[in-house]
Amino acid sequence: MSNPIHTKGQSNVSFSGKGDTDCPGFYCKADGSQLGVIVIQEWWGMNAHITTVVEEFAAAGFCALVPDLYRGEVATDNEHAGHLMGGLDWAGAVADIAGAAKYLRDEQGCTKVGVVGFCMGGALALAAAALTGKPLIDAASCFYGIPSAELADPAKIKIPVQCHFGNEDTLAGFSDPAAANALEEKLKAGGVTHEMHRYPAQHAFANRASERYHEESANKALAATYAFFKANM
Repeated sequence: MSNPIHTKGQSNVSFSGKGDTDCPGFYCKADGSQLGVIVIQEWWGMNAHITTVVEEFAAAGFCALVPDLYRGEVATDNEHAGHLMGGLDWAGAVADIAGAAKYLRDEQGCTKVGVVGFCMGGALALAAAALTGKPLIDAASCFYGIPSAELADPAKIKIPVQCHFGNEDTLAGFSDPAAANALEEKLKAGGVTHEMHRYPAQHAFANRASERYHEESANKALAATYAFFKANM
C-alpha cells in the first residue's frame, strides 16, 4: 500500500492565485453549508493525506479547499520536502491562500471563510491571518508552525486565532514549546483573540500517516478546530 504522505493528491478545481496565475486545488463541498475552510498543506505538498483531511472537514460541515502551493510537486522524502519548502515563495503562497478565499466566496457561495494549516501550513495560516485577514478570512487555526518575523507579525492579527502545539515538539524556533510560548506572548501583546492548546505529543501529531501520530491529541485538536470555526464564522 502506498504511503499517503508521498502520494500525489488529485486536483479538481483551479482559481486565480499569486500573480494572477492558475492555482490548482482539491475542493470538497459540504451540502447546505456556507462556511468555507482553506486547508494548508504540510511541507510534503498536496498529497493524498491532506486531500483526505479536506474530505474530513467537509464531513464536519465545511466547504473545504486545499490550494496546491507546490503546483503538482509532492516530496518523496524529508530531503526533498526540505528542498520544496526552502524554495517556496512564502508571500506568493499567502497570495494563493487569498485567492482560495476569493474562490470559496465568489464561486462556491461561502459567506465566511477560515484557514487551517499544519506544520508549514500552520505558519502560513498565521501569516494569512496577519497579512490578509478580513474581509477575506474570518478565523485561523494553526497546527505546530510559526511564520518567520520577516514574513508576518502575529501580533498584528485582527481575527480570532486558535493554536495547537505538542509539548514534545523539538523543532526549535518553529514549533517547540519555547516557540509556542513566544507566539502566545506576541498574541497577548497584540490583543489578539486567541486560544492556545498544548498536547502531550510530538510535531505532526495530527498526521495519521506520520510515525509521530498521537490519536488522542489529534482527535481533541480537530474537534476543537471544528468548534472554533463554527463559533467564529
